[in-house]
Amino acid sequence: MIQPNGRLALAILATAIAMPALAESPYAWGVTYTGEWWRNQDGGLDTGTRYLDNLDVTLAIDAERAFGLPGVEFFLYGLYNNGQSFGGELTGDMHGVSNIETGVQAARLYEAWADWRFGRERRQSLRFGLYDLNSEFDSIESGALFINSAHGIGSELADSGQNGPSIFPVTSLALRWRADFERWSVLAAALDGVPGDPAHPKRTTIRFDKGDGALLIGEVQRRGARVRKAAIGAWHYTADFPDVEAVQPNGDPVVRSGNSGLYGFIDVRLIGDAAAPDRQLTGFLRIGVADDRVNAIDRYFGAGLGWRGLGIAYAHAHAIAPARGTEENIELTWRVPVTDWLTLQPDLQYIINPGLEPGSDHALALGLRFELAY
Repeated sequence: MIQPNGRLALAILATAIAMPALAESPYAWGVTYTGEWWRNQDGGLDTGTRYLDNLDVTLAIDAERAFGLPGVEFFLYGLYNNGQSFGGELTGDMHGVSNIETGVQAARLYEAWADWRFGRERRQSLRFGLYDLNSEFDSIESGALFINSAHGIGSELADSGQNGPSIFPVTSLALRWRADFERWSVLAAALDGVPGDPAHPKRTTIRFDKGDGALLIGEVQRRGARVRKAAIGAWHYTADFPDVEAVQPNGDPVVRSGNSGLYGFIDVRLIGDAAAPDRQLTGFLRIGVADDRVNAIDRYFGAGLGWRGLGIAYAHAHAIAPARGTEENIELTWRVPVTDWLTLQPDLQYIINPGLEPGSDHALALGLRFELAY
């Protein structure tokens, strides 16, 4: 296992070998190392401390300038995680205290796609390849301040499917269409219904097994003077799924055809000038529902406020399994840019009824994140 100082060396090495991204160059590199120390101070499954990390290396290529392909962009994204488990072993929560926890030590090819912009003023685009659904769908700018996974993508959608949807840390092959207008955007995508290979979670795998089906998703977005983004989305898996509660006379789960859900959110600038983003008070609300026959989490609500790096957020999930009930999370965070390459972020999360485990006390998690960015 790579120790923390080894991870830092790996991040520094990756930065050193990256090609300089000159303003006129069609090649744009990015390297970010994120480390987190977490302490479950009380409640949950057990008290204890864990160190999590995430190394991102990206390369974006303007293929029009590099190779003379009009409107085409290529994108490669590799990541590494140490595989330590905090929520799974200590807090036992469903939402995910940290959005970089994977539970599996692995280096992966995370995204690899080609994007072609076309049509009038190139307002439409097609994207094909390994694709992170959450890079464009169910993505709330104000929610990016927070470390809890639920504010990156709603828990009811993140928990859907046979191996989750195509999001961090495992993605699938996808075809995405997008059209952008002055204040509106429309997106639709079809993705492999089972990202990666659940039997070999460390591998980057593209496979189309019988029964995997597809994940179909669409989203309509609108922006305004104060509305940073408002969106409504719908998703549907074409595969069959076992019912989470109903069983046949022989004890096997009842099999249901398909799996669907809806979500909506609004992200607004409450106070402040649009020209001064570092002095704005922003807020968001998100709701989501999923088929309660085949999804452990069938309802979700989230909200948050952010001002100059300070934030408070709330996440509420209603679950069917392992028991009927609700889990709630309250997060306080403060993101502090120290230099143009170093950011610190202390974080506190209070989890009510973590994992719906009988007899499990409410958990208090304390964390510190740092980011080294190139």
